[in-house]
Amino acid sequence: MKKYSMLFASLSMFAAAGPAYAQEAVVGVVDPDSLFTSIDPHLNANKQAAYHIMKDLLEANHWELADKWLTAEYHQHNPLVASGRDPVVNFFSSIRKPTPMPEHMKTKIVAVLAEGDLVVVVTPRELPNPKDPATKYTTSWFDMWRFKGGRADEHWDGATLPVPSK
Repeated sequence: MKKYSMLFASLSMFAAAGPAYAQEAVVGVVDPDSLFTSIDPHLNANKQAAYHIMKDLLEANHWELADKWLTAEYHQHNPLVASGRDPVVNFFSSIRKPTPMPEHMKTKIVAVLAEGDLVVVVTPRELPNPKDPATKYTTSWFDMWRFKGGRADEHWDGATLPVPSK
């Protein structure tokens, strides 16, 4: 019975300490471009399309190229942006200006996974620490696309609606 009391006391102290934060920072790989290839021709084509969405559209803001990488229907599961290529282009074009097209991706990438018509891109995300807003912590963000005919037709990410200010 004594050993269970010690175990209970240890677990109680751990629980009272509050939530644990990850010890390891989420970081990108040294050569993110290399993650957007596959020996499978179908997966390689989809990964390359995801690469251009990330680099040309999201990073460099060249939304005039969107018809090359997104279908007209482009089904959007992000609650902040309407579906359809035109609404997506209008949204990003209104908040960002184009920058010179980089030779290589500058966005930090953790992983790129492809299966069938889906490609998932995982990136590091840095956020303010809610316990100490002067510090930050890292976590993972994802974007996932379903490709149809070499262009993204559907998109998911972890976006949520903003909390109303008080």
